[in-house]
Amino acid sequence: MGAIEHPPILTVPGVPDHVLYTWVVMAVLIALSLAASRRLERVPRGAQNAMEMMLEQFLALLDDVIGHGGRRYLPLIATLGLFILGSNLMGLIPGFMAPTGNLNTTAACALIVFITYHVIGARKVGLVSYLKHFAGPLLGAELFPNRVVDVAFKMVLVPLFFVIEIFSHLARPLSLALRLFGNMAGGHILLAVMFLLTLGMVGWTFSGSLGALGLGLPGSLLLIGFTSWFLFPLKLLVALLQAFIFCMLSMLYIAGAVEEAEHH
Repeated sequence: MGAIEHPPILTVPGVPDHVLYTWVVMAVLIALSLAASRRLERVPRGAQNAMEMMLEQFLALLDDVIGHGGRRYLPLIATLGLFILGSNLMGLIPGFMAPTGNLNTTAACALIVFITYHVIGARKVGLVSYLKHFAGPLLGAELFPNRVVDVAFKMVLVPLFFVIEIFSHLARPLSLALRLFGNMAGGHILLAVMFLLTLGMVGWTFSGSLGALGLGLPGSLLLIGFTSWFLFPLKLLVALLQAFIFCMLSMLYIAGAVEEAEHH
């Protein structure tokens, strides 16, 4: 990454770039929240109207995925969604970097979701009862009429189910972190490569040869048009889509924990 991209314009000695730009995103979100809630009106306008529209979309998703009781998780989901979206969009600004293009940032967000949905499930039914769900449906089911055979069969399968469930849950934060990081970092590398190719083509155009002028100028215009009208809008779409996917998967994990607790 460092070999093909320029350093961010804003740096602080001793502070990693992804941490610094995480603070920048946090400051922007806090400023927007203060601006939206400074003078609340019955008929919203400006920043209040924009913020309410975004929160209504989060509420609609929570109602669809978790149910009406999922509205209590609005602060978590909306904060994650707005932070990830703001971080993704910041990577599109020249001279800035996307905090989500660093694995440390995406792993931190994924661990928050991972810990939260387990805490939600454990608080509803208790830690021991919640852990029983990792053994699958075998504990409460009668598999064989013979009790000895039934117990022996469960002693073999229950640990197997438990290990499988543990690994499947551990894979969730890994997939959340790597998916977001991979898409943001990959798109950033692609933009950097296209930028370097465009600079090289422009330099070749003005090298003085007739062939370079005849081929380099159309090639430069083609690269600029491709980056401006296709690659950049595609990167914007990916930034929005990845924020939505992260929030949707987080809600699905919370819904699964709540559903297991209610089923118990």
